[in-house]
Amino acid sequence: MSTTELLRFSKKPKASLPSSPDDHLQSLNPTRFLSMARNKSSLIKQTLAAIVFVIVLYAFLNTFLSPAALPSFSTISDAVVPDLIALPSSAVAPAAVKVYLHDLPTRFTYGIIEQHSLARGGRPADDVSSLKYPGHQHMGEWYLFKDLLKPESDRVGSPVARVLDPDEADLFYVPFFSSLSLIVNTNRQAAGSGERPAYSDEENQEALVEWLEAQEYWKRNNGRDHVIMASDPNALYKILDLVKNAVLLVCDFGRLKPDQGSLVKDVIVPYSHRINTYTGDISVENRNTLLFFMGNRFRKEGGKIRDLLFQLLENEEDVIVKHGTQSRESRRAATHGMHTSKFCLNPAGDTPSACRLFDSIVSLCVPVIISDSIELPFEDVVDYRKIAIFVESNTALRPGFLVSMLREITSERILEYQKELNEVKHYFQYGVPNGSVNEIWRQVAQKLPFIKLSINRDKRLVKRDLKVPDCSCVCSNQTGIITSL
Repeated sequence: MSTTELLRFSKKPKASLPSSPDDHLQSLNPTRFLSMARNKSSLIKQTLAAIVFVIVLYAFLNTFLSPAALPSFSTISDAVVPDLIALPSSAVAPAAVKVYLHDLPTRFTYGIIEQHSLARGGRPADDVSSLKYPGHQHMGEWYLFKDLLKPESDRVGSPVARVLDPDEADLFYVPFFSSLSLIVNTNRQAAGSGERPAYSDEENQEALVEWLEAQEYWKRNNGRDHVIMASDPNALYKILDLVKNAVLLVCDFGRLKPDQGSLVKDVIVPYSHRINTYTGDISVENRNTLLFFMGNRFRKEGGKIRDLLFQLLENEEDVIVKHGTQSRESRRAATHGMHTSKFCLNPAGDTPSACRLFDSIVSLCVPVIISDSIELPFEDVVDYRKIAIFVESNTALRPGFLVSMLREITSERILEYQKELNEVKHYFQYGVPNGSVNEIWRQVAQKLPFIKLSINRDKRLVKRDLKVPDCSCVCSNQTGIITSL
């Protein structure tokens, strides 16, 4: 290689390992270095600012918001900070709705019990409050009244609390014995007979309205925050239009017009069962009758189906259908019949529902419901498809259909129905703890938001005369039912 070529070769750049950061910085010119330094300083400041913001935000939340209001994700032992993970008491049980029990004149409560006794040969009582309420299928009005008279220490767990100051009340209960009042006189006087009965339910209804309309708390919200029991389908019939704003406790809507009752405003309550509760084991071994019915064969309106069912069933093997009326002997016979039958027939009466359904439930006799417009109590907690069989009326009247369908149901399936009935029967018993009374109060308490909405809405609406009743509600069942097991 020549000297010239050696010199040319020595001037080529030599290959080397990547330079270190310090070497790289030394290779930068001063201006570029200062620019990069400023960028890094700005980034550090932004990071520090974000960290400070997070710390300040945490301190604010920890100081001004209660621990119960925020979910805790801390891993700190709950022995150190138990409040951070403790649930507020309201998450366990909502505050009881406050109810004021109107102090009605005696004529509307114990006075009706006395009149019922006098009409049956009893003597006037020195102390009417000592009188016993007579047993009948609409005793719910008595149980609710007595419940509110108990000391609050005996009402632990109730969804409502009685208050003695009406200004503290959310709702007002009117303890008028409307159903008992209806049956004080064993026979109603015929129009134009000229004979005046010793007791008049109609006059008592009118006197009740007169008393209510004189009360400040009724007038304040047009009665919308009041609760009245009218479980007999004919109860309050003369004054319904005057008290329809109140929450009505009814067994069905059979006699109510669309602007008088609705599932939104009112509460469906159970009849008080009239036969003894079945206390034996769940089984089919001692239930030799396939289908049982005992009751009035001839009814009006939707109850006309009873006579047609009698004609279809009265000659069927292992089926018992009997005509019977309310009496002690009839109740004993019905108790035995229901306790020894697999299925109990529940057709419509004068109105869609009847006491017999609730007799069936406490007897663990699977109800067979043939009533297309029936409404049922407590459907937010009771799935009736698990405890009863529904049959559409026209389908039930097909010759041979009903009995054939029931005979195909296996013993295992009947036992499943009985187990479900046993689980829910307490909802339909007025005299047991956490039974019908508490469940009715729970249903009433759930109406409070709607009541407040209605009260506030009334304050802004312009009153008008309408040709069609204004029913701001979900109407009761108008669609019929589907036959199913």
